[in-house]
Amino acid sequence: MNPRLDSVLRGAVTAVQANALTPLYALPVAVRRRLAGTPITIDGNTLDPEVQLLLRAEGLLPSAIKSDVETARAHLRTLCRLVAGSPTELQRVTELTVRGADGQLGARLYVPRDAGRGLLVFFHGGGWVVGDLDTHDCLCRALAADAGIRVLSVDYRLAPEAPAPTAAEDAIAAFSWAVEHAEDLGVDPALVAVGGDSAGGNLAAVVAQQCVRRGLPLPALQVLLYPGLDLVARRPSRDLFSEGFIITEADIIWYRDHYTPDPELRPDPIVSPLRADDLTGLPPTYLSTAGFDPLRDEGHEYAEALRAAGNPLTHAHHPTLPHGHANLLTLPGAVKEAQTHLTNHLHSVLH
Repeated sequence: MNPRLDSVLRGAVTAVQANALTPLYALPVAVRRRLAGTPITIDGNTLDPEVQLLLRAEGLLPSAIKSDVETARAHLRTLCRLVAGSPTELQRVTELTVRGADGQLGARLYVPRDAGRGLLVFFHGGGWVVGDLDTHDCLCRALAADAGIRVLSVDYRLAPEAPAPTAAEDAIAAFSWAVEHAEDLGVDPALVAVGGDSAGGNLAAVVAQQCVRRGLPLPALQVLLYPGLDLVARRPSRDLFSEGFIITEADIIWYRDHYTPDPELRPDPIVSPLRADDLTGLPPTYLSTAGFDPLRDEGHEYAEALRAAGNPLTHAHHPTLPHGHANLLTLPGAVKEAQTHLTNHLHSVLH
């Protein structure tokens, strides 16, 4: 890239740090394309140029290399403030508590105007180590508003303070609580779905499986956004996208080791739902995967396993996008299209 364009990008990044991403994406499309650089093509897919621009801008921000837990948590909070944009106004957002596996958990209920009777119990991503209600606040607001449903975001306990299977047991307990208290939440108990992104998608998949196994009420739908599903095996996408696409191979190992310090637990479906022996009888699934995601292949494998077991499945594959794209709410183009596809599906199933 020539020095003049590089100077423009650095100036835009300075504005990004102060005012989120609006100044960067307010630039003309032609300028954004030049700033993004030469298109990146891997395994037959070309990275969305709007995402490529963001990744290049993030490369000029402070290092995101994982060192200690508190620094990693602070970095994600900062990054989410940059990429998520302005929070959508809703009719009501309420702080409450829900039942966890061992005591109460914090939670946040999002109620849009003209809400239907559906509810999505949502678990945030962050490798079971980072993330909280605030990092995913804008995403939950957008899901509620665009799908016309209530969203209940659950602040499950994090590792390393609470290693596996604590988060999974918290998620099961919280989902069961939501079904039991559906009328109090203003929803139909038959229209309570479970979902999450990344590690939260892992927890949602565990909830669906364990509801079948334990004879608990089933979710109306499980929403798995680029989930991590196997803490044991590595697949080719882990090598193809090991660096440079939001989550790295080093991140995956760091999260895994914090969440499951005991390697003996990793093959258990309570943390690796892809390894479950029996997938029959699961609720309908919305599974999204991304072309530039190290976790892509395990998502595809789970989709095939769900189909083989006879489960209703909508597999939304986004070949030009990376892991974590659901949080990139300020980006136009393919990211927006993926969000619309998701919320249209939520609306159709939960109304």
